[in-house]
Amino acid sequence: MATDAGFVAPLPGGPLVPSPAAAPNPAPAKVAKSANLTRRASLTAVASLLDYTVKAGVSLVITPILVGALGRSLYGMWEMLGRLIGYMAATDGRPTEALRLVISQNQTAGVMEKRRAIGAALVVWVLMLPLVALVGGSLSWLAPTLTHAPEAQRAAVRLTCALLVVAFIFAGLAAVPESTLRGMNLGYKRMGLQSATSIVVGALAVWAVKGGFGLPGLGGSWIARDFIVGAVYWLLVRKYLPWFHVAKPTRAAVKGLLSMSVWLAVGDLVAKLLLASDVLVLGWIISPAAVTTYVLTSYAARTGTGIFVFTAGAAMPGLGGVLGKKQFASAAKIRHELRMLTWLFTTVVGATILAWNHSFLHLWVGSKNYAGPWVDLLIVCNALQTAFIRTDSYIIDASLRPRARVIFGAITVVATLTLGVVLTHALGIAGICLALLIGRAIQSISYPLIVSSCLEKPRLNMAERLAAIRMAITTVVLFAAASIAGRVLIAPHWFMWLGGVLLTVAFVGAFTLFLGPTSADRRIIVGRVRAMVTGLRRREA
Repeated sequence: MATDAGFVAPLPGGPLVPSPAAAPNPAPAKVAKSANLTRRASLTAVASLLDYTVKAGVSLVITPILVGALGRSLYGMWEMLGRLIGYMAATDGRPTEALRLVISQNQTAGVMEKRRAIGAALVVWVLMLPLVALVGGSLSWLAPTLTHAPEAQRAAVRLTCALLVVAFIFAGLAAVPESTLRGMNLGYKRMGLQSATSIVVGALAVWAVKGGFGLPGLGGSWIARDFIVGAVYWLLVRKYLPWFHVAKPTRAAVKGLLSMSVWLAVGDLVAKLLLASDVLVLGWIISPAAVTTYVLTSYAARTGTGIFVFTAGAAMPGLGGVLGKKQFASAAKIRHELRMLTWLFTTVVGATILAWNHSFLHLWVGSKNYAGPWVDLLIVCNALQTAFIRTDSYIIDASLRPRARVIFGAITVVATLTLGVVLTHALGIAGICLALLIGRAIQSISYPLIVSSCLEKPRLNMAERLAAIRMAITTVVLFAAASIAGRVLIAPHWFMWLGGVLLTVAFVGAFTLFLGPTSADRRIIVGRVRAMVTGLRRREA
Protein backbone atom coordinates (compact mmCIF):
# COMPACT_ATOMS: atom_id res chain seq x y z
CA MET A 1 0.00 0.00 0.00
CA ALA A 2 1.74 3.18 -1.12
CA THR A 3 1.55 6.10 1.19
CA ASP A 4 1.69 9.86 0.77
CA ALA A 5 5.19 9.83 2.13
CA GLY A 6 6.37 7.42 -0.53
CA PHE A 7 6.78 4.66 2.04
CA VAL A 8 5.57 1.15 1.38
CA ALA A 9 3.58 -0.23 4.31
CA PRO A 10 5.06 -3.77 4.38
CA LEU A 11 8.40 -3.83 6.15
CA PRO A 12 11.18 -3.17 3.61
CA GLY A 13 13.92 -5.67 3.11
CA GLY A 14 11.91 -8.85 2.68
CA PRO A 15 8.50 -10.42 2.15
CA LEU A 16 5.89 -10.82 4.81
CA VAL A 17 5.26 -14.18 6.41
CA PRO A 18 2.45 -15.95 4.52
CA SER A 19 -0.92 -15.69 6.20
CA PRO A 20 -2.10 -18.81 8.01
CA ALA A 21 -4.80 -20.91 6.42
CA ALA A 22 -8.33 -19.79 7.01
CA ALA A 23 -10.12 -21.42 9.89
CA PRO A 24 -13.02 -23.73 9.03
CA ASN A 25 -15.39 -21.39 10.86
CA PRO A 26 -14.08 -17.82 10.48
CA ALA A 27 -16.76 -16.14 12.61
CA PRO A 28 -15.52 -17.40 16.00
CA ALA A 29 -11.94 -16.61 14.99
CA LYS A 30 -12.96 -13.07 14.07
CA VAL A 31 -14.74 -12.60 17.39
CA ALA A 32 -11.74 -13.98 19.29
CA LYS A 33 -9.37 -11.66 17.44
CA SER A 34 -11.61 -8.68 18.14
CA ALA A 35 -11.81 -9.61 21.82
CA ASN A 36 -8.03 -9.98 21.99
CA LEU A 37 -7.58 -6.58 20.33
CA THR A 38 -9.98 -4.97 22.79
CA ARG A 39 -8.28 -6.71 25.72
CA ARG A 40 -4.81 -5.53 24.71
CA ALA A 41 -6.09 -2.02 24.04
CA SER A 42 -7.77 -2.01 27.45
CA LEU A 43 -4.63 -3.16 29.23
CA THR A 44 -2.48 -0.65 27.36
CA ALA A 45 -4.96 2.10 28.17
CA VAL A 46 -4.86 1.22 31.87
CA ALA A 47 -1.05 1.13 31.82
CA SER A 48 -0.94 4.54 30.13
CA LEU A 49 -3.53 5.90 32.53
CA LEU A 50 -1.62 4.59 35.54
CA ASP A 51 1.67 6.01 34.32
CA TYR A 52 0.21 9.39 33.49
CA THR A 53 -1.79 9.58 36.72
CA VAL A 54 1.32 8.90 38.78
CA LYS A 55 3.27 11.43 36.73
CA ALA A 56 0.51 14.00 37.27
CA GLY A 57 0.47 13.20 40.98
CA VAL A 58 4.23 13.69 41.20
CA SER A 59 3.89 16.99 39.36
CA LEU A 60 1.09 18.00 41.71
CA VAL A 61 3.38 17.48 44.69
CA ILE A 62 6.62 18.96 43.35
CA THR A 63 5.29 21.98 41.41
CA PRO A 64 4.61 24.12 44.52
CA ILE A 65 8.07 23.14 45.78
CA LEU A 66 9.71 24.19 42.51
CA VAL A 67 7.77 27.45 42.31
CA GLY A 68 8.64 28.25 45.91
CA ALA A 69 12.33 27.39 45.52
CA LEU A 70 12.88 29.00 42.12
CA GLY A 71 10.41 31.86 42.28
CA ARG A 72 7.74 32.74 39.72
CA SER A 73 10.20 34.24 37.23
CA LEU A 74 12.73 31.37 37.18
CA TYR A 75 9.97 28.77 37.10
CA GLY A 76 8.51 30.56 34.07
CA MET A 77 11.94 30.39 32.40
CA TRP A 78 12.08 26.65 33.12
CA GLU A 79 8.73 26.16 31.40
CA MET A 80 9.94 28.20 28.41
CA LEU A 81 13.11 26.11 28.12
CA GLY A 82 11.03 22.95 28.10
CA ARG A 83 8.98 24.30 25.19
CA LEU A 84 12.12 25.34 23.31
CA ILE A 85 13.54 21.83 23.54
CA GLY A 86 10.20 20.51 22.30
CA TYR A 87 10.79 22.36 19.05
CA MET A 88 13.82 20.15 18.45
CA ALA A 89 11.53 17.18 17.83
CA ALA A 90 11.77 17.73 14.07
CA THR A 91 15.57 17.68 14.04
CA ASP A 92 16.01 13.99 14.91
CA GLY A 93 13.64 12.82 12.16
CA ARG A 94 11.33 11.02 14.64
CA PRO A 95 12.60 7.58 13.50
CA THR A 96 11.24 5.84 16.59
CA GLU A 97 7.72 7.09 15.90
CA ALA A 98 7.98 5.82 12.33
CA LEU A 99 9.28 2.51 13.70
CA ARG A 100 6.26 2.19 16.00
CA LEU A 101 3.83 2.77 13.14
CA VAL A 102 5.61 0.33 10.82
CA ILE A 103 5.76 -2.40 13.47
CA SER A 104 2.10 -1.77 14.31
CA GLN A 105 0.94 -2.33 10.74
CA ASN A 106 3.18 -5.39 10.26
CA GLN A 107 3.01 -7.25 13.56
CA THR A 108 2.96 -10.63 11.81
CA ALA A 109 6.01 -9.90 9.64
CA GLY A 110 9.12 -12.05 9.82
CA VAL A 111 11.67 -11.51 12.58
CA MET A 112 14.43 -10.40 10.21
CA GLU A 113 12.21 -7.76 8.62
CA LYS A 114 11.43 -6.29 12.03
CA ARG A 115 15.10 -6.29 12.98
CA ARG A 116 15.94 -4.47 9.76
CA ALA A 117 13.28 -1.90 10.59
CA ILE A 118 14.91 -1.38 14.00
CA GLY A 119 18.29 -1.05 12.30
CA ALA A 120 16.85 1.49 9.86
CA ALA A 121 15.50 3.56 12.76
CA LEU A 122 18.94 3.61 14.40
CA VAL A 123 20.61 4.62 11.14
CA VAL A 124 18.20 7.53 10.73
CA TRP A 125 18.85 8.55 14.35
CA VAL A 126 22.63 8.62 13.72
CA LEU A 127 22.23 10.52 10.44
CA MET A 128 20.26 13.26 12.18
CA LEU A 129 22.68 13.73 15.11
CA PRO A 130 24.70 16.56 13.46
CA LEU A 131 21.51 18.54 12.84
CA VAL A 132 20.35 17.92 16.41
CA ALA A 133 23.69 19.14 17.77
CA LEU A 134 23.64 22.25 15.57
CA VAL A 135 20.10 23.25 16.49
CA GLY A 136 20.62 22.37 20.15
CA GLY A 137 23.79 24.43 20.37
CA SER A 138 22.07 27.39 18.75
CA LEU A 139 19.12 27.18 21.14
CA SER A 140 21.44 26.94 24.13
CA TRP A 141 23.29 30.07 23.03
CA LEU A 142 20.08 32.03 22.38
CA ALA A 143 18.14 30.72 25.40
CA PRO A 144 18.97 33.63 27.76
CA THR A 145 17.73 36.14 25.19
CA LEU A 146 14.58 34.18 24.35
CA THR A 147 13.64 33.81 28.02
CA HIS A 148 14.55 37.38 29.03
CA ALA A 149 16.97 35.99 31.63
CA PRO A 150 18.68 38.62 33.82
CA GLU A 151 22.45 38.93 33.55
CA ALA A 152 23.05 36.94 36.73
CA GLN A 153 21.07 33.96 35.36
CA ARG A 154 22.26 33.90 31.74
CA ALA A 155 25.00 31.30 32.27
CA ALA A 156 22.69 29.04 34.29
CA VAL A 157 19.96 29.26 31.65
CA ARG A 158 22.44 28.46 28.88
CA LEU A 159 23.83 25.45 30.78
CA THR A 160 20.32 24.20 31.57
CA CYS A 161 19.34 24.33 27.92
CA ALA A 162 22.50 22.42 26.96
CA LEU A 163 21.67 19.70 29.49
CA LEU A 164 18.15 19.45 28.09
CA VAL A 165 19.62 19.00 24.60
CA VAL A 166 21.75 16.10 25.88
CA ALA A 167 18.64 14.59 27.46
CA PHE A 168 16.78 14.98 24.16
CA ILE A 169 19.52 13.14 22.25
CA PHE A 170 19.56 10.26 24.70
CA ALA A 171 15.74 10.08 24.74
CA GLY A 172 15.73 9.39 21.00
CA LEU A 173 17.93 6.33 21.48
CA ALA A 174 16.05 5.15 24.56
CA ALA A 175 12.76 5.30 22.63
CA VAL A 176 13.73 2.45 20.26
CA PRO A 177 12.72 -0.42 22.60
CA GLU A 178 9.65 1.52 23.75
CA SER A 179 8.45 2.05 20.17
CA THR A 180 8.94 -1.62 19.35
CA LEU A 181 6.98 -2.74 22.40
CA ARG A 182 4.14 -0.30 21.70
CA GLY A 183 4.09 -1.20 18.02
CA MET A 184 3.50 -4.84 18.98
CA ASN A 185 0.54 -3.67 21.12
CA LEU A 186 2.37 -4.72 24.28
CA GLY A 187 2.71 -1.31 25.89
CA TYR A 188 0.77 -2.51 28.92
CA LYS A 189 3.70 -4.72 29.93
CA ARG A 190 5.34 -1.63 31.43
CA MET A 191 2.50 -1.27 33.96
CA GLY A 192 3.84 -0.01 37.26
CA LEU A 193 7.51 0.19 36.29
CA GLN A 194 7.34 3.53 34.51
CA SER A 195 5.18 4.88 37.33
CA ALA A 196 7.95 4.05 39.77
CA THR A 197 10.48 5.88 37.59
CA SER A 198 8.29 9.00 37.65
CA ILE A 199 8.45 9.03 41.45
CA VAL A 200 12.23 8.63 41.42
CA VAL A 201 12.69 11.41 38.86
CA GLY A 202 10.38 13.73 40.81
CA ALA A 203 12.45 13.13 43.91
CA LEU A 204 15.61 13.95 41.95
CA ALA A 205 14.10 17.25 40.76
CA VAL A 206 13.19 18.28 44.31
CA TRP A 207 16.63 17.27 45.56
CA ALA A 208 18.24 19.37 42.81
CA VAL A 209 16.43 22.60 43.65
CA LYS A 210 16.55 22.06 47.42
CA GLY A 211 20.27 21.37 47.14
CA GLY A 212 20.84 24.74 45.52
CA PHE A 213 21.56 23.45 42.00
CA GLY A 214 18.77 25.57 40.52
CA LEU A 215 17.85 25.30 36.85
CA PRO A 216 20.94 23.24 35.86
CA GLY A 217 19.97 20.71 38.51
CA LEU A 218 16.54 20.35 36.92
CA GLY A 219 18.18 19.90 33.52
CA GLY A 220 20.34 17.13 34.93
CA SER A 221 17.25 15.41 36.33
CA TRP A 222 15.92 15.12 32.76
CA ILE A 223 19.03 13.20 31.72
CA ALA A 224 18.55 10.86 34.66
CA ARG A 225 14.88 10.44 33.73
CA ASP A 226 15.63 9.41 30.15
CA PHE A 227 18.35 7.01 31.26
CA ILE A 228 16.03 5.30 33.76
CA VAL A 229 13.10 5.08 31.32
CA GLY A 230 15.37 3.71 28.58
CA ALA A 231 16.73 1.04 30.92
CA VAL A 232 13.21 0.01 31.97
CA TYR A 233 12.02 -0.43 28.39
CA TRP A 234 15.20 -2.27 27.44
CA LEU A 235 14.55 -4.83 30.17
CA LEU A 236 10.89 -5.15 29.17
CA VAL A 237 11.55 -5.62 25.48
CA ARG A 238 14.22 -8.22 26.13
CA LYS A 239 11.75 -10.17 28.27
CA TYR A 240 8.62 -10.00 26.11
CA LEU A 241 10.14 -9.73 22.61
CA PRO A 242 13.07 -12.17 22.52
CA TRP A 243 13.57 -11.44 18.82
CA PHE A 244 14.46 -7.80 19.57
CA HIS A 245 17.86 -7.27 17.94
CA VAL A 246 19.35 -4.98 15.34
CA ALA A 247 19.94 -6.23 11.80
CA LYS A 248 21.78 -4.35 9.07
CA PRO A 249 19.07 -2.56 7.09
CA THR A 250 18.89 -2.40 3.33
CA ARG A 251 19.16 0.91 1.52
CA ALA A 252 15.45 0.65 0.70
CA ALA A 253 14.62 0.14 4.38
CA VAL A 254 16.53 3.26 5.44
CA LYS A 255 15.13 5.32 2.58
CA GLY A 256 11.56 4.23 3.32
CA LEU A 257 11.80 4.89 7.05
CA LEU A 258 13.56 8.22 6.49
CA SER A 259 10.86 9.30 4.05
CA MET A 260 8.13 8.62 6.58
CA SER A 261 10.20 10.07 9.43
CA VAL A 262 10.57 13.40 7.65
CA TRP A 263 6.81 13.87 7.42
CA LEU A 264 6.31 12.72 11.00
CA ALA A 265 9.07 15.06 12.18
CA VAL A 266 7.59 18.05 10.40
CA GLY A 267 4.17 17.10 11.73
CA ASP A 268 5.58 16.87 15.25
CA LEU A 269 7.20 20.28 14.86
CA VAL A 270 3.87 21.69 13.73
CA ALA A 271 2.17 20.14 16.76
CA LYS A 272 4.83 21.57 19.09
CA LEU A 273 4.46 25.02 17.53
CA LEU A 274 0.73 24.82 18.15
CA LEU A 275 0.83 23.31 21.63
CA ALA A 276 3.95 24.99 23.05
CA SER A 277 4.12 28.40 21.37
CA ASP A 278 1.60 29.84 23.83
CA VAL A 279 4.17 29.80 26.63
CA LEU A 280 6.92 31.33 24.50
CA VAL A 281 4.67 34.08 23.13
CA LEU A 282 3.49 34.96 26.63
CA GLY A 283 7.02 34.97 28.04
CA TRP A 284 8.37 37.07 25.19
CA ILE A 285 5.56 39.63 25.01
CA ILE A 286 4.58 39.88 28.69
CA SER A 287 6.96 38.18 31.17
CA PRO A 288 8.09 34.78 32.52
CA ALA A 289 5.91 35.47 35.58
CA ALA A 290 2.85 35.58 33.30
CA VAL A 291 3.94 32.18 31.99
CA THR A 292 3.81 30.79 35.52
CA THR A 293 0.25 32.09 36.03
CA TYR A 294 -0.87 30.64 32.70
CA VAL A 295 0.83 27.27 33.19
CA LEU A 296 -0.58 26.80 36.68
CA THR A 297 -4.11 27.84 35.65
CA SER A 298 -4.02 25.39 32.75
CA TYR A 299 -2.50 22.57 34.83
CA ALA A 300 -5.79 20.74 35.42
CA ALA A 301 -6.88 21.02 31.78
CA ARG A 302 -3.50 19.87 30.49
CA THR A 303 -3.50 16.94 32.89
CA GLY A 304 -7.00 15.89 31.86
CA THR A 305 -6.13 16.17 28.17
CA GLY A 306 -2.95 14.21 28.71
CA ILE A 307 -4.79 11.38 30.44
CA PHE A 308 -7.22 11.09 27.56
CA VAL A 309 -4.55 11.36 24.86
CA PHE A 310 -2.49 8.58 26.45
CA THR A 311 -5.57 6.40 26.87
CA ALA A 312 -6.87 6.99 23.34
CA GLY A 313 -3.40 6.42 21.94
CA ALA A 314 -3.46 2.93 23.46
CA ALA A 315 -5.96 1.89 20.77
CA MET A 316 -3.76 3.06 17.90
CA PRO A 317 -1.52 -0.02 17.50
CA GLY A 318 -4.62 -2.19 17.08
CA LEU A 319 -6.19 0.34 14.72
CA GLY A 320 -2.99 0.39 12.69
CA GLY A 321 -3.31 -3.36 12.16
CA VAL A 322 -6.94 -2.97 11.09
CA LEU A 323 -6.00 -0.27 8.57
CA GLY A 324 -3.08 -2.35 7.34
CA LYS A 325 -5.58 -5.07 6.38
CA LYS A 326 -7.82 -2.45 4.71
CA GLN A 327 -10.72 -3.25 7.03
CA PHE A 328 -12.08 0.28 6.63
CA ALA A 329 -15.55 -0.46 7.98
CA SER A 330 -14.07 -1.72 11.25
CA ALA A 331 -11.69 1.23 11.39
CA ALA A 332 -14.56 3.68 10.87
CA LYS A 333 -16.46 2.03 13.71
CA ILE A 334 -13.44 2.33 16.03
CA ARG A 335 -13.05 5.97 15.08
CA HIS A 336 -16.71 6.69 15.83
CA GLU A 337 -16.35 5.05 19.24
CA LEU A 338 -13.22 7.09 19.94
CA ARG A 339 -15.04 10.32 19.11
CA MET A 340 -17.95 9.40 21.37
CA LEU A 341 -15.58 8.69 24.24
CA THR A 342 -13.65 11.87 23.48
CA TRP A 343 -16.81 13.94 23.71
CA LEU A 344 -17.95 12.29 26.94
CA PHE A 345 -14.57 12.61 28.62
CA THR A 346 -13.86 16.21 27.63
CA THR A 347 -17.35 17.38 28.54
CA VAL A 348 -17.35 15.80 32.00
CA VAL A 349 -13.76 16.74 32.84
CA GLY A 350 -14.09 20.22 31.33
CA ALA A 351 -17.21 21.07 33.33
CA THR A 352 -15.60 19.76 36.52
CA ILE A 353 -12.50 21.89 35.95
CA LEU A 354 -14.58 25.01 35.34
CA ALA A 355 -16.45 24.48 38.60
CA TRP A 356 -13.47 23.67 40.84
CA ASN A 357 -10.24 24.97 39.25
CA HIS A 358 -10.27 28.23 41.20
CA SER A 359 -10.55 26.30 44.46
CA PHE A 360 -7.83 23.92 43.33
CA LEU A 361 -5.36 26.72 42.65
CA HIS A 362 -6.34 28.51 45.86
CA LEU A 363 -5.45 25.43 47.90
CA TRP A 364 -2.47 24.35 45.76
CA VAL A 365 -0.37 27.43 44.97
CA GLY A 366 -2.52 30.39 46.05
CA SER A 367 -5.22 32.40 44.28
CA LYS A 368 -2.64 34.87 42.95
CA ASN A 369 -1.75 32.24 40.34
CA TYR A 370 -5.35 32.00 39.02
CA ALA A 371 -5.76 33.79 35.69
CA GLY A 372 -9.53 34.32 36.03
CA PRO A 373 -12.77 32.61 34.94
CA TRP A 374 -12.71 33.78 31.31
CA VAL A 375 -9.18 32.52 30.78
CA ASP A 376 -10.18 29.29 32.52
CA LEU A 377 -13.11 28.85 30.12
CA LEU A 378 -10.92 29.47 27.07
CA ILE A 379 -8.32 27.00 28.36
CA VAL A 380 -10.95 24.27 28.80
CA CYS A 381 -12.34 24.94 25.31
CA ASN A 382 -8.81 24.64 23.95
CA ALA A 383 -8.39 21.33 25.76
CA LEU A 384 -11.61 19.99 24.23
CA GLN A 385 -10.50 21.11 20.78
CA THR A 386 -7.07 19.55 21.29
CA ALA A 387 -8.52 16.18 22.28
CA PHE A 388 -10.52 15.88 19.06
CA ILE A 389 -7.61 17.08 16.92
CA ARG A 390 -5.19 14.62 18.52
CA THR A 391 -7.60 11.71 18.09
CA ASP A 392 -7.92 12.41 14.37
CA SER A 393 -4.17 12.97 13.97
CA TYR A 394 -3.51 9.55 15.53
CA ILE A 395 -5.80 7.94 12.97
CA ILE A 396 -4.16 9.80 10.08
CA ASP A 397 -0.70 8.69 11.22
CA ALA A 398 -1.90 5.12 11.76
CA SER A 399 -2.97 5.20 8.10
CA LEU A 400 0.65 6.09 7.21
CA ARG A 401 -0.61 9.22 5.42
CA PRO A 402 0.76 12.17 7.40
CA ARG A 403 1.35 14.55 4.47
CA ALA A 404 -2.07 16.24 4.38
CA ARG A 405 -2.08 16.56 8.17
CA VAL A 406 1.30 18.28 8.09
CA ILE A 407 0.26 20.71 5.35
CA PHE A 408 -2.90 21.83 7.12
CA GLY A 409 -1.02 21.91 10.41
CA ALA A 410 1.57 24.27 8.92
CA ILE A 411 -1.18 26.60 7.73
CA THR A 412 -2.66 26.49 11.22
CA VAL A 413 0.70 27.39 12.79
CA VAL A 414 1.04 30.53 10.67
CA ALA A 415 -2.51 31.64 11.46
CA THR A 416 -2.24 30.84 15.17
CA LEU A 417 1.13 32.52 15.76
CA THR A 418 0.05 35.63 13.88
CA LEU A 419 -3.14 35.87 15.91
CA GLY A 420 -1.23 35.02 19.07
CA VAL A 421 1.18 37.93 18.77
CA VAL A 422 -1.59 40.41 17.93
CA LEU A 423 -4.13 39.26 20.53
CA THR A 424 -1.60 38.77 23.33
CA HIS A 425 -0.49 42.38 22.93
CA ALA A 426 -4.13 43.45 23.14
CA LEU A 427 -5.67 41.04 25.67
CA GLY A 428 -2.80 39.41 27.57
CA ILE A 429 -3.25 35.78 28.63
CA ALA A 430 -6.82 35.71 27.32
CA GLY A 431 -5.48 36.81 23.93
CA ILE A 432 -3.18 33.82 23.47
CA CYS A 433 -6.00 31.46 24.52
CA LEU A 434 -8.38 33.04 22.01
CA ALA A 435 -5.74 32.89 19.27
CA LEU A 436 -5.24 29.16 19.84
CA LEU A 437 -8.97 28.51 19.68
CA ILE A 438 -9.50 30.48 16.46
CA GLY A 439 -6.32 29.39 14.69
CA ARG A 440 -6.76 25.68 15.34
CA ALA A 441 -10.27 25.77 13.90
CA ILE A 442 -8.47 25.07 10.61
CA GLN A 443 -7.45 21.66 11.96
CA SER A 444 -10.87 21.06 13.49
CA ILE A 445 -12.37 21.38 10.01
CA SER A 446 -9.69 19.75 7.86
CA TYR A 447 -8.67 16.73 9.96
CA PRO A 448 -12.10 15.02 9.96
CA LEU A 449 -12.14 15.37 6.17
CA ILE A 450 -8.70 13.76 5.92
CA VAL A 451 -9.78 10.93 8.22
CA SER A 452 -12.88 10.29 6.11
CA SER A 453 -10.61 9.98 3.09
CA CYS A 454 -8.25 7.58 4.91
CA LEU A 455 -11.17 5.38 5.97
CA GLU A 456 -12.97 5.68 2.63
CA LYS A 457 -15.99 6.83 4.62
CA PRO A 458 -18.74 9.08 3.20
CA ARG A 459 -19.59 12.35 4.90
CA LEU A 460 -22.04 12.53 7.77
CA ASN A 461 -25.71 12.16 6.93
CA MET A 462 -28.39 14.45 8.37
CA ALA A 463 -29.12 12.19 11.36
CA GLU A 464 -25.44 12.10 12.32
CA ARG A 465 -25.19 15.89 11.97
CA LEU A 466 -28.20 16.41 14.23
CA ALA A 467 -26.72 14.01 16.80
CA ALA A 468 -23.46 15.99 16.77
CA ILE A 469 -25.37 19.28 17.24
CA ARG A 470 -27.27 17.77 20.16
CA MET A 471 -24.04 16.76 21.89
CA ALA A 472 -22.49 20.18 21.22
CA ILE A 473 -25.47 21.93 22.82
CA THR A 474 -25.15 19.68 25.87
CA THR A 475 -21.49 20.63 26.22
CA VAL A 476 -22.19 24.36 25.86
CA VAL A 477 -24.93 24.28 28.52
CA LEU A 478 -22.77 22.37 30.99
CA PHE A 479 -19.70 24.55 30.42
CA ALA A 480 -21.75 27.73 30.93
CA ALA A 481 -23.33 26.44 34.15
CA ALA A 482 -20.01 25.17 35.51
CA SER A 483 -18.22 28.43 34.69
CA ILE A 484 -20.85 30.42 36.59
CA ALA A 485 -20.63 28.04 39.55
CA GLY A 486 -16.84 28.26 39.57
CA ARG A 487 -17.00 32.01 40.20
CA VAL A 488 -18.62 31.50 43.60
CA LEU A 489 -17.38 28.06 44.72
CA ILE A 490 -14.22 28.33 46.84
CA ALA A 491 -13.48 25.21 48.89
CA PRO A 492 -11.84 26.03 52.25
CA HIS A 493 -9.93 22.74 52.44
CA TRP A 494 -8.94 19.73 50.31
CA PHE A 495 -11.59 17.34 51.67
CA MET A 496 -14.43 19.64 50.64
CA TRP A 497 -12.78 20.20 47.26
CA LEU A 498 -12.40 16.46 46.64
CA GLY A 499 -15.99 15.77 47.65
CA GLY A 500 -17.22 18.52 45.35
CA VAL A 501 -15.18 17.19 42.45
CA LEU A 502 -16.49 13.64 42.88
CA LEU A 503 -20.11 14.80 43.10
CA THR A 504 -19.66 17.02 40.05
CA VAL A 505 -18.15 14.20 38.00
CA ALA A 506 -21.02 11.87 38.95
CA PHE A 507 -23.76 14.41 38.22
CA VAL A 508 -22.26 15.80 35.02
CA GLY A 509 -21.40 12.30 33.80
CA ALA A 510 -24.98 11.10 34.23
CA PHE A 511 -26.41 14.28 32.71
CA THR A 512 -24.05 14.11 29.75
CA LEU A 513 -24.52 10.42 29.06
CA PHE A 514 -28.31 10.37 29.19
CA LEU A 515 -29.16 13.72 27.59
CA GLY A 516 -26.33 14.25 25.11
CA PRO A 517 -25.99 11.25 22.78
CA THR A 518 -28.71 9.42 20.93
CA SER A 519 -29.78 6.04 22.27
CA ALA A 520 -27.66 4.32 19.61
CA ASP A 521 -24.56 6.33 20.51
CA ARG A 522 -25.25 5.77 24.21
CA ARG A 523 -25.23 2.02 23.60
CA ILE A 524 -21.93 2.40 21.73
CA ILE A 525 -20.33 4.27 24.63
CA VAL A 526 -21.61 1.87 27.28
CA GLY A 527 -20.69 -1.14 25.14
CA ARG A 528 -17.15 0.08 24.59
CA VAL A 529 -16.62 0.77 28.29
CA ARG A 530 -17.99 -2.67 29.19
CA ALA A 531 -15.75 -4.30 26.58
CA MET A 532 -12.70 -2.56 28.01
CA VAL A 533 -13.60 -3.57 31.57
CA THR A 534 -14.20 -7.16 30.44
CA GLY A 535 -10.87 -7.12 28.63
CA LEU A 536 -9.13 -6.15 31.85
CA ARG A 537 -10.66 -9.08 33.71
CA ARG A 538 -9.50 -11.68 31.23
CA ARG A 539 -6.03 -13.01 31.28
CA GLU A 540 -3.86 -12.48 28.24
CA ALA A 541 -4.25 -15.38 25.85
